[in-house]
Amino acid sequence: MTDEILLSVTKPGRYVGNEIHMVKKDPTEVNIRFAFCFPDVYEVGMSHLGLQILYFFLNRRDDVYCERVFMPWMDMATLMKDKKYPLFALETGDSIKEFSFVGFTLQHEMGYTNVLAMLDLAGIPLRASQRGEDAPIICAGGPCAYNPEPMADFMDFFYIGDGEAVLDDIMDLYKIYKPEGKIKFLSEIAKLPGVYVPRFYDVEYNENGTLFSFIPNHVNAPPIVKKARITSLENAFFPDKMLVPLIETVHGRATLELFRGCIHGCRFCQAGFINRPVRERTPDTLLKQADKLLQNTGHEEISLVSLSTSDYSCFTPLLDGLLELCNPRQVNISLPSLRMDSISVAAFEKTQSVRKSSLTFAPEAGNQRLRDVINKNISDMEIISGCQAAFEAGFDRIKLYFMAGLPTEEIEDIEAIAILSESVVDEYYRIPKEKRRRPVSIHVSCSCFVPKPFTPFQWEAQERAEDFINKQRQVKSRILKKQITYRYHDAYTAEVEGILARGDRRVGAAIEAAFRQRAIFDGWTEHFSYRAWVEAFDEMGVEPEFYIYRKRDPEEVLPWDFIDIGISREFLLQEKEKAYQEQVSPNCSTSCANCGLEGCKL
Repeated sequence: MTDEILLSVTKPGRYVGNEIHMVKKDPTEVNIRFAFCFPDVYEVGMSHLGLQILYFFLNRRDDVYCERVFMPWMDMATLMKDKKYPLFALETGDSIKEFSFVGFTLQHEMGYTNVLAMLDLAGIPLRASQRGEDAPIICAGGPCAYNPEPMADFMDFFYIGDGEAVLDDIMDLYKIYKPEGKIKFLSEIAKLPGVYVPRFYDVEYNENGTLFSFIPNHVNAPPIVKKARITSLENAFFPDKMLVPLIETVHGRATLELFRGCIHGCRFCQAGFINRPVRERTPDTLLKQADKLLQNTGHEEISLVSLSTSDYSCFTPLLDGLLELCNPRQVNISLPSLRMDSISVAAFEKTQSVRKSSLTFAPEAGNQRLRDVINKNISDMEIISGCQAAFEAGFDRIKLYFMAGLPTEEIEDIEAIAILSESVVDEYYRIPKEKRRRPVSIHVSCSCFVPKPFTPFQWEAQERAEDFINKQRQVKSRILKKQITYRYHDAYTAEVEGILARGDRRVGAAIEAAFRQRAIFDGWTEHFSYRAWVEAFDEMGVEPEFYIYRKRDPEEVLPWDFIDIGISREFLLQEKEKAYQEQVSPNCSTSCANCGLEGCKL
């Protein structure tokens, strides 16, 4: 990368590499070069734990060189196009077109056009059918790969499940079958769990547009693709160091993964279902990992990540051990994803000896009825008592997250968001005056509910954009207390996200058309172009009425039905019915819900 280009763009540190702990290898001495592509800017991608884990996981092999690639920002992308400078990897600056693999992590549907933009910048044909033997193998994984069909035409294969489970097998098979060509290699990895090769499957549709059949056309392609899963997190790979960025990122901290999975069955939460069962690391292992990370990175904060941190079975002894480790070093402990209870607040208070921060809770719905519908097992009393405990502990900033457009939602449910938020403010002024060091600040955020695959709500209709807008305005008009700041997500972005989340293979043409309309960085509000997507959907015959604004019949073949995550379809349907009956299901640590998962030890 020339100085001329770097001096012409914002934040040139995004493109230079050479961070602390960056892996350096001689590309001529490895068998496989793997471009790990994150379809967003450097600051976002470098904050992602999955990137850090898989980067060092692949680079632990002498025969593989894994290098990082991020989506260049607008100014850089324009310069690269104008000067015909191909997309490159940070480690060597080499064009990724010459690599063995170009692998994307699909963290959010609104990053799909960035995937195409990165392929285009690299000079790689977008569609798998257009690429020859000399092109890299293009693959993708991550949470959005659980419905791979919208991106199927662009990928040689998808990896579905825990990255550490089968990646070594894929690398080994590549070395063996590379001389026999791409198709032979793909046919061999198609036998592995978690590997889906779209070209090995034919799709047929009914006259009404629904799926008729999804049939393998290759002898090695299984009719059902089973998620790749590691059975023990205790023995799974975890790096003892992490890349330390040279510029500020979204999260500049060390990260510790306590467990995968979730004991709660919130019916809207895809992550809670696709990551079952819960697999934990022991406190001893976690404390050793934390010590090494802090020694090797120099970070002043360590974050404990999981879907619900305080559900870790040895949470208190782990936290006490971390405090002994971190306090002498003046290292802050971050606890995202806490339950809204006094135990979590007490734990959070312990961690704030270095510096105070705000507390974040997610009631999701404003009243008990709707929380029962979504199986969010927390009461109004627990929410208020949790906030009271936080205020008593000296916290005066709380963030509350809600959703609009949930199944069975009525106007009184929406208004309950405002009522509950104002009740939290009132609770602050009930504590003794001497404990109120400054005015309370409540930040309320309301997102638009988008039904996702592999949840009990995967058959539900999504709210129309105008209905979302009306509901968000209703909440805003109902909030009168000046201590509350209210923000809500863009309803039109939710519409596009919904189509991409539950779309079939035909949606891919619209994604490409939107990219051709210059729709990139769609996850960034200031760059999202609703018009580009509307025109793309119209051009390719993708109808919102069909993809998101209708309820799906439980007998309908869904685009992701060929994937087996271990949870039965019958269980999801039972949970859907319980939602409409406003019945809650106990969490997995209390009582087995008989979800159908084999090997679950809870």
